[in-house]
Amino acid sequence: MNAASDACSTFLVRHAWLALRGVVAEALVQHDLSVAQFASLLMLDEAPGLSVADVARKVSTARQSANEMLGGLERAGLVERRPHPSDRRSQQIFLTEAGRARLGEAMPTVRAVEARLAAGFTPEELAVVNAWLVRMTEAAAADGEEIPTL
Repeated sequence: MNAASDACSTFLVRHAWLALRGVVAEALVQHDLSVAQFASLLMLDEAPGLSVADVARKVSTARQSANEMLGGLERAGLVERRPHPSDRRSQQIFLTEAGRARLGEAMPTVRAVEARLAAGFTPEELAVVNAWLVRMTEAAAADGEEIPTL
């Protein structure tokens, strides 16, 4: 299996993700964020009120690790926890204004990394890759698989 067309897509995606994650992690240092923290801020911006368990699933980590990561974001004033309105055992996580601002500052940095890495592709190629990724994610979710984002 030497040709790219013979390679296993699963492992190509994994290798691409690991490479991208490393480059993005380096870029996020200037914003004092890890990739998981950035992803959490992004998720909370898109879906305010997630629980710690929700965040843990979405960043593909243990609940305890997610709780510690969210604790760091909370100490930095970027997120806040509020009691869940119908489940006294659970808390909901929300971005603060400072969290929204930090995300806004970091987003152009991440977009610039993505643009730099995608510079050799045509818009049509990128559209096909993005469509493939979305459809593969949807197909796995339709099979009942939990899809972690990290």
